[in-house]
Amino acid sequence: MSAPTTAAPASVDESRPTNTTPAPGKQRKSRNPSARQMTWNAWLFLLVPGVLFVVFMALPIVIALVLSLTDYAIVGDVEWLGIQNYLDIAVDPFFWIALRNTAYYTLLYVPAGLVVALGTALLLNRRHRAVRLFRTLFYIPVVASTVATATIWFWMLNPQNGLLNVALSWFGIDGPAWLYESQWAMIAIVMMSVWAGFGANMIIFLGGLQGVPGELYEAARLDGANAWQQFRYVTLPSLTRTTFLVSTLLIIGAFQVFDQAYVLTKGGPGNSTVTMVYYIYNKGFGALEMGYASALSFVLFLIILVFSLLNAKLNNRKGV
Repeated sequence: MSAPTTAAPASVDESRPTNTTPAPGKQRKSRNPSARQMTWNAWLFLLVPGVLFVVFMALPIVIALVLSLTDYAIVGDVEWLGIQNYLDIAVDPFFWIALRNTAYYTLLYVPAGLVVALGTALLLNRRHRAVRLFRTLFYIPVVASTVATATIWFWMLNPQNGLLNVALSWFGIDGPAWLYESQWAMIAIVMMSVWAGFGANMIIFLGGLQGVPGELYEAARLDGANAWQQFRYVTLPSLTRTTFLVSTLLIIGAFQVFDQAYVLTKGGPGNSTVTMVYYIYNKGFGALEMGYASALSFVLFLIILVFSLLNAKLNNRKGV
């Protein structure tokens, strides 16, 4: 009996590749998004902030602009006035008082804020264990609430037992009634504002100082420059752009000052601390003249824009 025969295995065509993995070029092409997909993804990411900007910025600005041309008091009918509100602002004596007080505050606050922030940054621009602690301590007032800050300064500026007047008495100086005298009330608000906000500007100056190349200081020392000359001819020119940024932020913040005057003095004594934003607040929420308050807001916007452009032009002359 013959043995059963087994079928021969089928021949394998070695000329055809058995690997089913796609070519590297095709695989890379399928994984990478096309230019059209990337465009759609970009618009999708921009959609959310774009909607938020339109709803919470652009739309309120347009509504405020329309209201500035009307007599709107929240309750009652809306009466169209055109540019009458802007004409009334020009002859409003309280507007000029608020503008004068705000300009006085700006003239005091901006230079003081620059000097204190830059001076503190120079002191803390070194490698030491305690430097980080002091940076944190100096930044705490920035994140503290205005009410808490005002409470501290209200006690410090107390004419009888306030810390500031007690310190002045050690040198035989009779301190004034800071918040109750017209000539000192705005100065007291400036001191509080500088103390509460210099920490943020200090951080900006620290970033600028750490970006100054050390070779410049080394070359200045080799030329025989002392500490003051190094600061004048190396540090200040290197911080031109940083100073422009900080000064612009200080100018914008100065013209928008409100919390300090509202909490400490309520605009007194004798309207000496009524600022532009405080006056806008009183007109809008006190007298319910929303149309007039909106017109004041746009006037303030134009003033801030003009001073910001002037500051940019002055810095451009310095080579910013």
